[in-house]
Amino acid sequence: MRSVRISTTGCPSDYSRGLFPIIAQSLGYQLHWVKPTEADLLILGPFLNGGRKKLSWCPKPLRPTMQSMINLVPARNHEPLRVFHSAENLRHDTVASDYSITFELNITSSNHFRLPYWMEMIDWSHEGVVGNANPRYGHLMKIERLMQPLGERFLEKPKAAAFLSSHIREPRKTLFEAVQKVMPVTGFGAHFNRNIKNHHLSGFLKQELLQEFGFNLCPENGMYPGYYTEKIPEAFFADCLPISWTDENVKVDFNPNAFINLAPMSWCNYTPLAEIINTPKLLEGYSSQALLLKAPSIEPFKNFVKNILEDACS
Repeated sequence: MRSVRISTTGCPSDYSRGLFPIIAQSLGYQLHWVKPTEADLLILGPFLNGGRKKLSWCPKPLRPTMQSMINLVPARNHEPLRVFHSAENLRHDTVASDYSITFELNITSSNHFRLPYWMEMIDWSHEGVVGNANPRYGHLMKIERLMQPLGERFLEKPKAAAFLSSHIREPRKTLFEAVQKVMPVTGFGAHFNRNIKNHHLSGFLKQELLQEFGFNLCPENGMYPGYYTEKIPEAFFADCLPISWTDENVKVDFNPNAFINLAPMSWCNYTPLAEIINTPKLLEGYSSQALLLKAPSIEPFKNFVKNILEDACS
């Protein structure tokens, strides 16, 4: 078994339980988590504070002395391989790196891989990848279910929407109000319950909560081609009709006939939404649609991770 000294900076606290390290271990690599200065492979995350000045923590009068002491420390024999991995709405070249993993479409570099965040929440056990989890939702999503029609259970559930959010900044506020004009919307999350400190301490599982609603208002955090998170498939998997706000290129991942997209309705103040919600035949049409029209595979990403690890060990 080959070993790799790996570290992260600017990554979510649970990165070590994500797909990249899990796949690395499934490929026969033993990961040793070390400090960034000791790593062979350094994962750079979206929360990297690249603008902070060196020694900003040190009082100005002492900085020359501190820098002199740092200069006496022997330099590393080699720099770590740098991988920028972001599930946030950031471009692949935001941080200088050797490889990048983001959601972006049409990046021609062989050192970039498109991995939209929703793929982190899929059960890949049928392809030999186990260990990833989705604790906020309740469990991983199965591809087989996402390739089936939404189904009649959606039609039997209350004509009401759930909205989970930690804030209600625009465009969420406008979208929330637009849906409220058509049907009841119940808010959950830190914005609606100030006792909730963060996503991981909400006190509920999203999949269970959505069982009581026929709809889930789930706008994306931002709009950019390729930026599609877990929001739409998690709603669908819970037998809800997703009400999203996203750009038209979403069809690269999801069947656009399987959810309501508010973005094209912006020009007319979302007036078509009322007709959709109040027309049984239109809702039946949504219930007959599958979200995934083609089964995705994690194999291409496994090969990409393999190339990175081989490069880091060379």
